[in-house]
Amino acid sequence: MLTTNAIAPSIPVSDSKREIVRLNDVCKYYGQDDTLVKALDDVSFVIKEGEYCAIMGASGSGKSTCMNIIGCLDSSTSGQYFLDEQDVSHMQESDLAGVRNLKIGFVFQQYHLLAQLSALENVMLPMAYANVRPKEQKERAAIALERVAMGHRLNNRPNQMSGGQQQRVAIARAIVNNPVMLLADEPTGALDSHTTSEVMELFGELNASGITVIMVTHEADVARNTQRIILFRDGQILRDRLSPSDLNHAI
Repeated sequence: MLTTNAIAPSIPVSDSKREIVRLNDVCKYYGQDDTLVKALDDVSFVIKEGEYCAIMGASGSGKSTCMNIIGCLDSSTSGQYFLDEQDVSHMQESDLAGVRNLKIGFVFQQYHLLAQLSALENVMLPMAYANVRPKEQKERAAIALERVAMGHRLNNRPNQMSGGQQQRVAIARAIVNNPVMLLADEPTGALDSHTTSEVMELFGELNASGITVIMVTHEADVARNTQRIILFRDGQILRDRLSPSDLNHAI
């Protein structure tokens, strides 16, 4: 089992792999003149299929703004964003909603499970929006829950599960539509150290199966479980290919 001090093995990413995320000169500004805030200032990087990356930085560094743009939850002031080699920079919100549902699996610090629904029903939700047939929804949701070791909790509601179990259900929901990437925002922030270790091990297993994982965190111990760290400071990238072993020297 990985611990939160473990360093994930570095897996070379072939140049032939397709690009899942490409940001070209992305800026995000708020206000103007004397009140201008440069949340992101000329940010460029590429994440390829199969990578396991952490986006890291202190509060106000720009990492959350970057996550919102990568997740198609916000748009940039300028620059281009290609998701799975498709330019989504200027898409309408209605089109972005479809992209989010099919291309991105979200995992948040707060699990955002619906209290009145069972684990199975919560995992079925993204497929309902994707017009998957009800029978297939149940089958795929059950498989996703088995994949995160929650097959024995299909009919339990969130209040019948621990925090770690709820996060596993949330991860099952995130992978059920076979997205091109998992985007995790501080996914262990509400968990104790033991459960954090278990959840990080699960992310490692999912990445080893071929899923591209991007994790936003301010915790060095969490970032060390990934293979590549993109370090933000003051709206800019300080390092975009920092190895976990070099993290102590960079912060």
